Amino acid sequence: MTQSTVLYDAPGPKARLRNRITTVIFLAVLIAIVVYVLLILKDNGQLTSEKWSPFVTEGGTWTTWILPGLWGTLKAAALSIVFALIIGAVLGVGRLSEHRWVRGVSGALVEVFRAIPVLILIYFAYYFFAKYAIVPSSQLAFAAVVFGLTFYNGSVIAEILRAGIASLPNGQSEAAKSIGMRKSQMMRMILLPQAVTAMLPALVSQMVIALKDSALGYAIGYIEVVRSGIKTASYFGNYLPALVVTAIIMIIVNYALTSFAHRLERRLRTGKRKSAATKAVDLTDTE
Repeated sequence: MTQSTVLYDAPGPKARLRNRITTVIFLAVLIAIVVYVLLILKDNGQLTSEKWSPFVTEGGTWTTWILPGLWGTLKAAALSIVFALIIGAVLGVGRLSEHRWVRGVSGALVEVFRAIPVLILIYFAYYFFAKYAIVPSSQLAFAAVVFGLTFYNGSVIAEILRAGIASLPNGQSEAAKSIGMRKSQMMRMILLPQAVTAMLPALVSQMVIALKDSALGYAIGYIEVVRSGIKTASYFGNYLPALVVTAIIMIIVNYALTSFAHRLERRLRTGKRKSAATKAVDLTDTE
């Protein structure tokens, strides 16, 4: 008797054989492509130990280029993420305001900054800050990168939070109003914390995007990890190893950020469940 699932019929003997053959052919083609690429790289001398030695035997490679670039990436990303969360919360709440002019201004800012590419925002801030001497010349590139990342990601975070607040049950707002809470209190104490918890995966994804987009500072001479990797490759003539090392560094940093956010999300959800259970026990004891 043929077993079946809820959504589709289980494949028969011929279909399983066909799937196995397709899988073997796909893996064979994939392995052939990888081997071909490795042979090409070997013929061009990109897999020799001399190309990788600057990252293994020469500590100056890390202290002169890689680590300062990594610090530049983390510094710009961290500051822009903090500012973007603040601006996103203000604009997201503003789009839900009872005052039409607040909704209009917040909506216009969100749509404008969300529609403009990050690189254009960085260029605009760089030349604007330079023309009017708003920031010192030594911090010009850093300020431009933070500005571009902050306002672009802040506008996206505003939409994420607005969607999170809109997805909450109406009973949350009605309960807050019934005990005499003002709109600002209800938003700050009831709705916004729940929206942040519900939309935390999307917020983390946006933070990772902000971290990766810090590499766009390369266009205005900002020292970040990608630019540092390219400078290392230019000095040693090892572009492939330099890019591989840079990619590994970015993967590790992004993975660490994502893991931290997942642990934070689990802790928040566990705390809420424990709080709800405690309240239920208290009510039972009272009765």
